[in-house]
Amino acid sequence: MSRIEIYGDSISGNCYKVQLLCAQLGIDHSWHELDLLKGDARTDEFLAMNPNGKTPLLQLADGRFLPESNAILWYLAQGSALVADDAYEMASILSWMFFEQYSHEPYLAVARFIKVYLGDPPEKQAELEGKYPGGYKALKVMDQHLAKADFFAGKRYSIADIALYAYTHRAHEGGFSLVKYPNVRDWLKRVEHQPGYIPMSERH
Repeated sequence: MSRIEIYGDSISGNCYKVQLLCAQLGIDHSWHELDLLKGDARTDEFLAMNPNGKTPLLQLADGRFLPESNAILWYLAQGSALVADDAYEMASILSWMFFEQYSHEPYLAVARFIKVYLGDPPEKQAELEGKYPGGYKALKVMDQHLAKADFFAGKRYSIADIALYAYTHRAHEGGFSLVKYPNVRDWLKRVEHQPGYIPMSERH
């Protein structure tokens, strides 16, 4: 694959997904760091590339753009062991990625955003508390699945694990405890022992 450009915020879980994938697959790329709180994703220049004003954003060598973290994972992982040839197994991978975006990320990621990005302001406390029931429901679903499987789709590590790992391993930063989810904790360790693993940036 020709060299690509990626725009993102290194402490964003969605952006970290792409960084982790690139590290594990050895994908050559240029990283353009954006500060979301400073409005870097709302400039005219960036909005011309992604009118939705969100990161990460992938720019291909031919100039085309691809937004949305899980779509980027899917695209970049083609031809690797992180996706599946079998239709059902690939659909299972995608189902967990949809779960991450609709049943997991809206709770764990938003709680983390309120605490880490916004500084846990008093006016956001009601919204923050409202994130915990849904987040713990997602963690329970994950823990139940991991009681009988090492990874989320098939019998091997895949982009589904990358998608779910990003915000789960920083759940504590949003005020979530993993004490009651031993299978999730064991899975986090398995992910961290995968070849090419890199930790999330600690930029503040």
